[in-house]
Amino acid sequence: MGRHRVLRNSQIGSYIYPVVPADFQNWIKEQKAWRETAVLYDQSHHMDNLFLKGSDAIKLISATAINSTAVFPVDRAKQYVPTTESGHVIGDGILFREAEDEYVYVGRAPAANWLLYHGETGGYGNLDITVDRRSPSRPYGHAVSRQYYRFQIQGPNAWQVIEKLNGGSLEQLKFFNMSTMTIDGTVVRTLRHGMAGAPGLEVWGPYADHDRIGNAIVEAGAEFGLVPVGSRAYPSNTLESGWIPSPLPAIYTGEAERGYREWLPADGYEATGTLAGSFVSKDIEDYYLTPWELGYGSFVKLDHDFIGRDALEKMDPASQRKKVTLAWNGEDVTSIFASLFDVDGPSYKYFDLPLANYGSANYDSVVDADGTVVGLSMFTGYSANERRALSLATVDANVPEGTELKVVWGEPNGGSTKAAVERHVQKEVRAVVSPAPYSAVVRSAYHGGWRTNYQPA
Repeated sequence: MGRHRVLRNSQIGSYIYPVVPADFQNWIKEQKAWRETAVLYDQSHHMDNLFLKGSDAIKLISATAINSTAVFPVDRAKQYVPTTESGHVIGDGILFREAEDEYVYVGRAPAANWLLYHGETGGYGNLDITVDRRSPSRPYGHAVSRQYYRFQIQGPNAWQVIEKLNGGSLEQLKFFNMSTMTIDGTVVRTLRHGMAGAPGLEVWGPYADHDRIGNAIVEAGAEFGLVPVGSRAYPSNTLESGWIPSPLPAIYTGEAERGYREWLPADGYEATGTLAGSFVSKDIEDYYLTPWELGYGSFVKLDHDFIGRDALEKMDPASQRKKVTLAWNGEDVTSIFASLFDVDGPSYKYFDLPLANYGSANYDSVVDADGTVVGLSMFTGYSANERRALSLATVDANVPEGTELKVVWGEPNGGSTKAAVERHVQKEVRAVVSPAPYSAVVRSAYHGGWRTNYQPA
């Protein structure tokens, strides 16, 4: 069976954001809170932590990252984007430089696995790597523990909450700079962040402090309208801020990656993840994406040798697809929901709220008026702030903003046999090409990382 068929028919079920309760209020109120007041995101459970220690850690990072590490001081964070020898993206995450020779990668498994493999096989003598894997998707009441808790305080009122917690004013450092603050008498580490168009912080510390620190934040934030965000609403925030979280890791072909494939476990993310959507190709490489297609083009720095450098140097950035937001037509989306109640008509693929994805990696065909595929819709859901269904996509470079295209919603031939798919028929949904980030608030006020062309030093 071909690689694409194995992934397309995986029985692992839906992609779960584990442990954190689905809702604290309801997902609409939680979405609105990150735009209107303040929120607490609990990011303790859904990402891998990879700890790198030793003088060779920076050598490993530099040898595998498309972005430059020439300037990477202690107490700074950087986005980490690795590519294969052919210049296609494996995944991404955040690297924290916590001490002179100590780094922590936080993110999904593909980039963590890539670092772990090359760290073990690359001849790095002064390097120690340990991994703290994401929490189990279905713990069934068994105890769950991590090395760190990880919270984010975000939203227009976030800094008021932060300064109340700290017992006084706190300097607003530049984006992705790290420092410390005090919460409930405990010094915690901080990262200057901002996911909703306003200054915020990521805070972390020993997992044993999770409940106490989390409760202190919620209590201090009550007067400012702070709302804890559940695992149902949480992943939908990226629809507004514009980061595509889960492209298919480009590791299933290529002789240069053979050793890596043989090293990967048979029960890992790459082997058991699900490939979903209307775009179907027998060639797994048709799902691979370059940095430019995901909005990472500005990260590519040819000032160092890294895996994929030669291939990226030969690519023409101007001809690559570009990241956009697609604003879905309200009438067409309404017809998807209406099919639930039409006892005689077709059933369209269920559009779950607020996040409609039904695979680990999502690829829906985006077609023009002639039915030609001009892009891929890759992360889909609903924003109560915008009152629109939105998806993050990559489209041909010559497609201007404002163009109306169609997203093919649902899989062909009644749907694949993967666990997260019911029988259905496809539906074409009109969608207007829009900026990424979509939110006017975020576009005008947000700086840094994957959501703009600004790359912190």
